Amino acid sequence: METPFIPFDPDGNSQNTQPRLRDIPLRAIFPNLLTLLAICSGLTSIRFSIEGRIELAVAAILLAAVLDGLDGRVARFLKSTTRFGAQMDSLADFVNFGVAPAMMLYFTLMDSVRSFGWIAALIFAICACLRLARFNVMIDMPSQPKWQNNYFVGVPAPAAALTVIAPVYILMLGVERSDGLAVFTTFYTLAIGLLMISSLPTFSGKEFGKRIARDLVLPLMIVLVTAVAFLLTYPWQTLLIFVFIYLAMLPFSWHSWRKQMNAHMQIAHEAAKPPSTKGRKTRASKTSKD
Repeated sequence: METPFIPFDPDGNSQNTQPRLRDIPLRAIFPNLLTLLAICSGLTSIRFSIEGRIELAVAAILLAAVLDGLDGRVARFLKSTTRFGAQMDSLADFVNFGVAPAMMLYFTLMDSVRSFGWIAALIFAICACLRLARFNVMIDMPSQPKWQNNYFVGVPAPAAALTVIAPVYILMLGVERSDGLAVFTTFYTLAIGLLMISSLPTFSGKEFGKRIARDLVLPLMIVLVTAVAFLLTYPWQTLLIFVFIYLAMLPFSWHSWRKQMNAHMQIAHEAAKPPSTKGRKTRASKTSKD
C-alpha cells in the first residue's frame, strides 16, 4: 500500500523505476531535526520582537546560532551529510539570520525613521539571501586550495546577525531610545548587510577544534567557561565586547588571506617555471670533454 507522502530522499537521487533497497537511517534525519528547531527558534524571535520582548528575541537568535553551528558538525560526525540538509540549512539561515534580525531592529529602533528604517531592514534581509545563494553556488565549484577553507567570502550570516543587532545590546544597557540612535542603526544595518555580500575574506573557524595541542586544552577550557559565565552574568556587555572583537578582526583576516594568497601564488609561479638550463649545460660540457 502506497503512503500519501513522497518518500524521503536526502540526496535527491531516487528513481521511480528502481525499488528502494533500504530505509533511511535515523542518523540521517537527526541533523535535519536540529535545523528545523533552529527555524522554529528564528520564527519565535520574530514573534518576540513584535511583542516587544527583546531579551527573549535576542536569546532565540542566539539559540538559532548555536543550533546552526551544531547541525553541520553533527551531520559530519554521523557521516550523514546530504544535499537535502544543505539546502534546508540555507533556508534556515535566511530566516534566522536575515529576516529575524531585520525585524528585531525595525520593531525596536528603526521604526522611528519610518520608510528609511524599513528599507534598511529589507536590504539587510536581501543581502543575507544573496550571500547564502552565493555560498551554495561556491559549494559546487571546483575544489579550492586547502588553506582557503579557513576563510569565508564576506561576513557569514550568523556572525552578521549577532553583529548587526549591536544597537539592541546598547538599548538593553539602558541607553535612551532616540532618533540619533535610530539613524545610526539604519546606516549600521546597511553597512553590515554590504559586508555580507562583499568579497572580504573572513576567518571561518572550520579547522579550529579539529586538533588542539595538549598544552592548550586546559587553558582553552578555562577561557570557554569564563566566556560563558560572563555571557550569563553580563549578557549585553559581553555580547558588545564580542561584536567589537569580531569587527576588529576583519582587517587581520584580510591581511592573513593576502599573505597566504601571495605565498600560494609564489609557489604556483615557481612550479610553472621551466626547468633550469644550468644543470643541462654542465652535463653537456662534461659529455663533450669525454
